[in-house]
Amino acid sequence: MILCRKRNVEAATDQNTLSPQKLLWRKVSRLELLRATNGFSECNLLGTGGFGSVYKGTMSDGIDVAIKVFNLEVGVSRVLIMNRLDIMIDVASALEYFHHGCETPIIHCDLKPSNILLDDDMVAHVADFGIVKLLGSGNSTTHTITLATIGYMAPEYGIKGIVSRRGDVYSFGIVLMETFTKRKPTDEMFGVEMSMKQWVADSLFPAGIVEVVDANLFGTEEDDDFVSKECLSSLMRLALVCCAESPEKRISMQDVLAMLNKIKTKFLKKAAGGAV
Repeated sequence: MILCRKRNVEAATDQNTLSPQKLLWRKVSRLELLRATNGFSECNLLGTGGFGSVYKGTMSDGIDVAIKVFNLEVGVSRVLIMNRLDIMIDVASALEYFHHGCETPIIHCDLKPSNILLDDDMVAHVADFGIVKLLGSGNSTTHTITLATIGYMAPEYGIKGIVSRRGDVYSFGIVLMETFTKRKPTDEMFGVEMSMKQWVADSLFPAGIVEVVDANLFGTEEDDDFVSKECLSSLMRLALVCCAESPEKRISMQDVLAMLNKIKTKFLKKAAGGAV
């Protein structure tokens, strides 16, 4: 991935004729990158992480760039855990803003995978506000007769039509489970005797997370496998807390976002072989 910025206005092409996207992104050859970084010299090394190294460089037209070189020895599973985790952090950030960053709290009411869109940079955006509800000043709940999607809506929403921030938290927990297990809450394997939540909960004690999560998320090396299991176990525990039957036992999206970022930081440190 290459991130570019203009060195100065005089060196840049006329901004009236180029869109911001064209100024930031363009195809370059490996030879150009080698020249820009003096052959990826250590003098140009900005930093190294668990997934690769970042070099500074200057293109022939004066554009300063930062170039990330991915380490091909890093397990594919780690790259998959990070992609999915980053997507869920994006979604959590959006919900946290709706719930706590707006003057009038916004309740989405129908969070599900089909309402989460990815742009060209794999950044997630929450979409479809067709049944969104606004909480009046001082209110923590409201009532509605509009139903959300079966499998994702909170119990109190479907039974009594009670809408609250905690209902979105419940839906987020279900989406979090689906993201890492690749199982929908309406999968034919679930029914009266076994729900998705119970299936995930049973896997943690004592069967093991490996029984439920997507097999592609586990590495082939022992170290990769351990890091993956620890991260995924933390994510599934968080999902279960989000999906608590009682709204009062669910955490806020502020806490969800904080925990997701903590899990990500811990994972990156361990993936890079550093101390936590």
